[in-house]
Amino acid sequence: MPLVRSILFTIAFYLVTAALLIAGLPTLVSRRGVVWLAQTWGRITLTLLHAIVGLKVEFRGLEHRPAGAVLVAAKHQSALETVALVTVLDDFSYILKRELMWLPLFGWFLARSEMVAIDRSKGSRALALMNEEAAAAMADGRRLIIFPEGTRRSVGAPPAYKFGVAHMYDRLGVPCLPVALNTGVFWGRRRLTYRPGTAVIEFLPVIPPGLPRDAFLPELQRRIETASDALVREAVAADGTARAREG
Repeated sequence: MPLVRSILFTIAFYLVTAALLIAGLPTLVSRRGVVWLAQTWGRITLTLLHAIVGLKVEFRGLEHRPAGAVLVAAKHQSALETVALVTVLDDFSYILKRELMWLPLFGWFLARSEMVAIDRSKGSRALALMNEEAAAAMADGRRLIIFPEGTRRSVGAPPAYKFGVAHMYDRLGVPCLPVALNTGVFWGRRRLTYRPGTAVIEFLPVIPPGLPRDAFLPELQRRIETASDALVREAVAADGTARAREG
């Protein structure tokens, strides 16, 4: 049954995504329109996930979201947080690979929404160009979302935080909003099935600007990893309790 539900959700997800991209072409006239479309897509996706798979997302710590420009540094365990975060962060931008903007249709929306792109073909200039785009996003008061480890990490994998997030925090001079989660328990990396339950995405207290880079990175890692490990234990315990009740 979990496999069937997962397949049904995947089909529904791609059908809805394609329909929204086509119907949403008029939103390309403005960045705000594309951001609204992305948030609508995220909400529909979470609704489908709950209805078909039985997996819902709980947001905690929403009161920690500051007004104005902020660097959002999130743990990355699955594609789920990529979809979910846009539903609770208004006027957001992601830091992503420029190659994604070359995708037919989907890439048009990424480009129009003014995401901060990393162009690895530029070599040593890539970081400088990314910093320019990030600074422009901050001047516009956006929530700039970055995954400090650079890619998805399996639950239980050793953390691998990159220095780039510390460099960006130092250069931008804005608060950093750490985000912990346990989404990988339910929507695993390279897994074909999704598990029912409640995935938690938790916003932690803000790290104010001004910390030295060599102090910021270990503090960010400590906060995110400690909270994420606790959320994973919570999910595993809840799953064991549910299975015991079923038995």
